[in-house]
Amino acid sequence: MTTNTDRLLSDLRRDLREGGLNGSFLVRDLETGDEIGIDPDIELPVASLVKIPLALATLERVRRGELDGAKVIEVPPGRITTPGPTGLSRFRHAAHIAVEDLLYLSTCISDSDAADALFDLTPPGQVGSVLNELGLRGIAVRHTMHELMETPVERFDPSDVHLAHALAIDAGTPGRGHRVPQLDISRANTGTARAFVDLLQALWRPRPRPEDGSGAEPSAMALHPDVAAQVRGLMANNLIRNRLSPDFDSDASTWSSKTGTLLNLRHEVGVVEHADGQSYAIAVLTESRVAAGRQPGADALMGQVARRLRDELRSRWV
Repeated sequence: MTTNTDRLLSDLRRDLREGGLNGSFLVRDLETGDEIGIDPDIELPVASLVKIPLALATLERVRRGELDGAKVIEVPPGRITTPGPTGLSRFRHAAHIAVEDLLYLSTCISDSDAADALFDLTPPGQVGSVLNELGLRGIAVRHTMHELMETPVERFDPSDVHLAHALAIDAGTPGRGHRVPQLDISRANTGTARAFVDLLQALWRPRPRPEDGSGAEPSAMALHPDVAAQVRGLMANNLIRNRLSPDFDSDASTWSSKTGTLLNLRHEVGVVEHADGQSYAIAVLTESRVAAGRQPGADALMGQVARRLRDELRSRWV
């Protein structure tokens, strides 16, 4: 690591500290494998980021013939009225939706009721098993999305949401346990920035399959290119684009991603693909120390730090 890189990381850590964020960042060049990060191995609850492994496991089971992507599922109405949840979560009446369309709702608009309809077909433990079969480690899938909807936020009036965030900030333990179950890494769906970059690498650069005659080791099943392409397509159509997208989406680049938000957690993982052929996997997992529900400044800071890390890697390519 060069002196300039050391100075950059020191500056970014200071910016995060002054902005009220604890951050875990990793940026990887998908061609060279070069990477740069800030505390990329810290395990955190992942909130809606779990919808990427859920989509992957669902599509892999469709490919194997264990599920029918065209099968229509009846989804009961969520009838949630608190701010935040989207899609079926806010429906007042039951809906009948095909499995592949539930994937769109779950991944692209982060609809948690759609995700739970998919979890009914592929429970959390089975999602984890598929990840293991594909050689993807470091992401623990323990519960459905419904459990994320039962946080202290739902028990406060909208004017008192800051109290729920204060609890989230102050009720943790040094070992990353927490009085709020959804923030306790021994009970929540969890992962690291590195684990999600590994997942993105597998999606954007699938390994050759053993049956290709390529000589690849059969100890871990390779991710099928068709499944990887479908997940990439879902992430490309992500409609929640207020966090890292402003720093990576342009006429000369595309940004495919998934966000995750829960109490004081703000995450986003994705891949930026440049017109010149360079591609970078980026994972940002953060905890805010500011007791407020809406924090556009934190979202902007996440994007700025991630972009400066990407710029550092990109400068090595020139």
